Amino acid sequence: MNAKQLGELIKRCRKGLGMNQADLALVSGTGVRFISDVENGKETCEIGKALKVLENLGMDPVFKISDQKR
Repeated sequence: MNAKQLGELIKRCRKGLGMNQADLALVSGTGVRFISDVENGKETCEIGKALKVLENLGMDPVFKISDQKR
């Protein structure tokens, strides 16, 4: 998964919950600009904030080691 794909997933989940970017920013303790940046796949977004956004959407990321990178 890359930053763009993660952003698209976050956006779909947010919209599925009937939230706008301002709602998600408020519950996540971020600004609307951050939500926009992460949804647009900005690669330099702060990981801690992005994880908080995922948490507030009820998402639990699972990380695995890819066989391709070994």
